[in-house]
Amino acid sequence: MKKIYFMLLTLFVVATSVQLGSAEAASTDTGWLNTSQLDQGVIAVSYDVPKDKRIKLMITKDNNSYTYNLYASKPTETFPLQQGNGSYKVSVLENTTGNKYKVVSSDTIDLSLDNANAVYLSSVQNVKWSSSDKSVLKAAQLTQGLTTDEQKVKAIYNFIVSNVKYDYTLASTVTTDYIPNNDNTLITKKGICYDYASLFATMLRSQGIPAKLVMGNTSYVTSYHAWNEVLINGEWVTIDTTVDAGLGKSNQATGLIKVASKYAAAKFY
Repeated sequence: MKKIYFMLLTLFVVATSVQLGSAEAASTDTGWLNTSQLDQGVIAVSYDVPKDKRIKLMITKDNNSYTYNLYASKPTETFPLQQGNGSYKVSVLENTTGNKYKVVSSDTIDLSLDNANAVYLSSVQNVKWSSSDKSVLKAAQLTQGLTTDEQKVKAIYNFIVSNVKYDYTLASTVTTDYIPNNDNTLITKKGICYDYASLFATMLRSQGIPAKLVMGNTSYVTSYHAWNEVLINGEWVTIDTTVDAGLGKSNQATGLIKVASKYAAAKFY
């Protein structure tokens, strides 16, 4: 648990403490930035990451930044614009030394969504899915014949908390650049809180149900944590499959919806 605490906390700290060096006079070449999915609240980034460089993507709105790693093995990835309508600055950062980065390219995007929840239906770097994924096909199987979002949420929730176990080995060895693989979580039936939250969000989004992956703190656990907020009957509710899986396995009472005041969100995805 201590290892996963530091891993998730590092993800948050990196997103808020990247230091930009003096080379902020960025290029405005946007061949790397694709805005064709703005109506879904997301952007796609295609950047040729040098194998000997650490490259990050920073998305900033109103002085609040989200920072992501870019990988040579993943030439194109999708990222959310989850801070509401308005102007976003999107920058590619190259590591210079320590936690210092310089801006090597940047652009400004104006977002104007009619449906603010569209972004929480999309496939993005840490809630990544496609229609052919095993997790998506499983969600379709679990919800077959169900007519309401609440029924579908309960069916997927029950499956995850009953079948996925907490992976203490992964928690003790996980690296700070870890990103969940939902099909792997489904196949192995184990994962850390980040995996639980990503799998749940993926399965719900594939069913057209807006779901957030949230990181922050809760009184239920002592470490930095990941959980979900889900839109049911027009209201965002807090659901924690990791905590409930643990409670269920120890024969303690669980409930679908958690008390929101027991959670303090730091980041939404």
